[in-house]
Amino acid sequence: MKKVLLLSLIVLFLPGAVFSGNYQLGADLGYRGGLNISASGLVTNLAKGFPFFVRAGLSYTSIDPGKSAAARRIFINNATNGTPEKNGSIWDLRFDLLYKVNWFSLKNAYFFAGPRYAWFNGNFNYVGGNENFDVTSSEWGFGAGLETHYPVSNNMNLILGAGLDYYSTNVLKGHDTSYSSDGEIINGREDYNYDDADGAINQPTFEPRLIIGLTYLLK
Repeated sequence: MKKVLLLSLIVLFLPGAVFSGNYQLGADLGYRGGLNISASGLVTNLAKGFPFFVRAGLSYTSIDPGKSAAARRIFINNATNGTPEKNGSIWDLRFDLLYKVNWFSLKNAYFFAGPRYAWFNGNFNYVGGNENFDVTSSEWGFGAGLETHYPVSNNMNLILGAGLDYYSTNVLKGHDTSYSSDGEIINGREDYNYDDADGAINQPTFEPRLIIGLTYLLK
């Protein structure tokens, strides 16, 4: 996680140090299967005649990680003792190009699209059952959407938007077991496969996203 935070600082602040043009810092709240919090850096007027804004950001989402009983069977064993507790999160780095559009009579509307990379972690704890394990995955994705910018002051904009992210399936790992979408299984339980693991765990795949936020102009 330290590497993720370090990389996020580079992603957010490097554009402002390297690129010319106006640089904005942003923060927003949203929903994508759970509460979503994001921070971003946006570069406008990157070069004369360049039609896009450039944005990079870091996002955190708190989610339901999946089905506790199924996760235990698929990654650990068939025991049923203990009281299940669970929590899950997704960290993702995102990069977007924004292009101003005149759609639906919206003013200051921008279509955005770009790649993402996500880290999923789901924790399943059976209190009193001596089982506490994480199921993890990481995957590349791509997202797109539409947002509008409403001036609040000379240096600040209100952002309202919606989008959809898609992440490709990869490998689910838990305890000493892993299931891969290409059929490779390490220390699998019984005859379970990747589809069983994917059905039990809420790793990101198609992720609708609603956002509301603010950006602040630095220069």
